[in-house]
Amino acid sequence: MTTPIPPHITAIERPVPALLKIYFLRALATTFAFPITMAVLYFRYHTMRYRFDEEGVHMRWGILMRREVMLNYARIQDIQLKAHVVERWLGLARIEIQTASGSAASTMTLEGMADHEGMRDFLYSRMRGVRERKEAPATGRPVAVVTDGGDPLAAALTEVAAELRAIRELLEKRGHA
Repeated sequence: MTTPIPPHITAIERPVPALLKIYFLRALATTFAFPITMAVLYFRYHTMRYRFDEEGVHMRWGILMRREVMLNYARIQDIQLKAHVVERWLGLARIEIQTASGSAASTMTLEGMADHEGMRDFLYSRMRGVRERKEAPATGRPVAVVTDGGDPLAAALTEVAAELRAIRELLEKRGHA
């Protein structure tokens, strides 16, 4: 049973308009290349789309060079919020998502999120999975179970770790008795 995605997350499809102001200032900093840079960033802003579903995060943008990135929640290794002075002034931040791909650069950067801290917390909860405590049928001991669409291998390894912990506790009790 997976936890449904909150409606305020699924409602996010486009970046907020304040991102266009940041793009304008970024293009302005290129001085002579302003028209070209602004055109590229303008089309990036107007074609950028997000989709959050049970599997992961989807991001697409571009007109001539169409790019689409799909990132499963289970592959996420690290999430960072980054914001320079202008972004903080406009209430924005970039959410950089990294995987274990071996690259130093982020795999996906979400820009133009109004509630970047809430989005970070949502991604962390999906990345880690929701864990419940329940009793194993044979032993009656508590076992952690991944219930948020997590990897079955991870759930099996968690159960093995709980069993090994129980064996260690029994051995320690016998050693002290």
